[in-house]
Amino acid sequence: MPTYEYECQKCGWKFEKMQPITAAPLTQCPKCKGRIRRIVSGGAGFIMKGAAHGAAGKSGDDCSLQRTGKTCCGREERCGRPACGDEE
Repeated sequence: MPTYEYECQKCGWKFEKMQPITAAPLTQCPKCKGRIRRIVSGGAGFIMKGAAHGAAGKSGDDCSLQRTGKTCCGREERCGRPACGDEE
C-alpha cells in the first residue's frame, strides 16, 4: 500500500498517510480542517543485487579502465572502443 504525502494550504502542516492506490485523495487537514493537497514525491528506489543486468556489455560501460586503471588498448583514459571481448 503506497504512502502519500499531504500539505495543508492553510497551516502548512505536512504529513504522510498510507492509503490504498484506489482511495480518493484526502481533502481536509486533520489539525486545522483547512484544505490540503497531495504532494507528488520521488518514491523509493530499489537496488538489484547480484550480477549487473544490462549495466555492462554491449554498451561499453564495463570498460577495463574501471577495473584495472587501463583500457584494453593500454590507455589511461576511455578510448571509446567497446569493452574488452565485445568487439565484433
